[in-house]
Amino acid sequence: MPNIALVPVEGDLDVTTAPRVRDTVDKLIASGCRRVILNMAGVQYVDSAGMALLFREIRSMRQAGGLLSLINVSDRVLRTLRIARVVDFAPISGTNARPDVPELDPTVMPTWRTALRVNAADLQETRGKVEALLRRMPFSDDQVFDITLAIGEAMGNAIDHTDGRDALVTVSAYPDRAVIDVTDRGCGISVRRGQLPAQEHPNEERGRGIRLMRLLADSVTIRKRSGGCGTLVRIVKLV
Repeated sequence: MPNIALVPVEGDLDVTTAPRVRDTVDKLIASGCRRVILNMAGVQYVDSAGMALLFREIRSMRQAGGLLSLINVSDRVLRTLRIARVVDFAPISGTNARPDVPELDPTVMPTWRTALRVNAADLQETRGKVEALLRRMPFSDDQVFDITLAIGEAMGNAIDHTDGRDALVTVSAYPDRAVIDVTDRGCGISVRRGQLPAQEHPNEERGRGIRLMRLLADSVTIRKRSGGCGTLVRIVKLV
């Protein structure tokens, strides 16, 4: 059961294409998916049928306890979505909307920091604790939803790639950001910015979780732990 899905919208979102997008999103919701991201990179026009579809699916996701958002929206389409007030009901980002994440001043200490052991037998329990910590910061509900999903992907990878023991998640609160470190004691990998892990097998899909984390967070770095075995995944969400 997928928790997150990236759906590319091919061509304009109008009366001819809206039914196909609706069927795709409805099937995802019915399967239990609670986070849908519509990639609007190929969309240059949205008509009234497309608007009705967006409002319908945004409402359906909210009623199911999930979230639908739009990314890579062109300036032209973004203006239309603003006029229709779609931007009031769902997170929407333009093609160049992602902010640069400034380096953290090493002299600045966190306001607070909490470390948790990842419960390999019950990831939901650990996600709930992390979500409660994030709600102590000035994030919106949608931001907390997204960052919790990103952390969940990192924790799932830490469990999947190791024996499930000794995985930790540390949440550090700073005035302008939350920094979340997920560590494990596996073989250790490093992934450079913009790249994905190499495929071990031709038919094996790898890097899906990394792509999703990058969509949901402002910065994601993955490197081998210094001074020991294992991997450190650092997720940053700006306030």
